[in-house]
Amino acid sequence: MKYSSRQVESTQVGLHPALEETVRKHLAHPFRKPILEHNRRAFEVVAEFVARRNAPVVLDTGCGTGESTLFLASRHPDATIVGIDKSAHRLSKLSAQGQRQPENVVHVRADLVDFWRLAVEAGWNVHKQYILYPNPWPRPEHLMRRWHGHPIFGCITAIGGQCELRSNWRVYVEEFAEACRIATAKQLPVEVFRPQDYATPFERKYAMSSQQLYSYYTDFNQ
Repeated sequence: MKYSSRQVESTQVGLHPALEETVRKHLAHPFRKPILEHNRRAFEVVAEFVARRNAPVVLDTGCGTGESTLFLASRHPDATIVGIDKSAHRLSKLSAQGQRQPENVVHVRADLVDFWRLAVEAGWNVHKQYILYPNPWPRPEHLMRRWHGHPIFGCITAIGGQCELRSNWRVYVEEFAEACRIATAKQLPVEVFRPQDYATPFERKYAMSSQQLYSYYTDFNQ
C-alpha cells in the first residue's frame, strides 16, 4: 500500500520562547480543574483490573484504535497494558475487526488529563508510559495544548516510570525533552529513528511516506 502523509507545518522552528516559563509555572501550581465523574468511574474499572493482575503497569496514552496497545502487549507480556483514549469510535475498531484482546490488556475510554490526575491521586508508580503520536498542535499559540505545555505535565512526571515519546515533528520532541530537563534536571538527547516494526497506524503512515521520525526516552524514577 502506498502512503502519502503531509509533514507538520509550523511557523515555529525552535523551542517556544515561553516554554520554560510555562513549564515552571505549571510545575509550581497544581491543576485544579474538577475531575469528571465518568472519567473517575472509568479509572476505577482500570484500577480494579490492575490490582487483580498485580503486575508492572504500562500506559499507552492516546492509544487510538488500540493497535499500539497490542504492539506493547507483545513486547511486555509480563506487564499490564492500559490503553487510554477519549474516542469510543476509535476504541471500537479493533473489536469490529475481530481482534482478540490479550489477557494482559485493558482499554478504557477516558480523558487523559483526568486519567493522569487520578493515577497520581491513587499513588500509581508505573513501569513504563508511552506517548506515541500525534498531538503536536504546531501553531505557536497552541503551546499549552501540547502535553509538556499543559498544566497536566507535572502529573506525567509524578507517576514515574520510563517514558518514551515519538513524533514526526522534531520541535515537539525537543520541547518535551526540555520540559523533562526542567522537571528532572536530566538532559537527554532526542533521537532520530527508523522503526523495524510499526507501533501505531500513524507511525506506519509517516514512515512509509518517508517522513523523519523522532523519539525521546527518559526515566522519571531516577
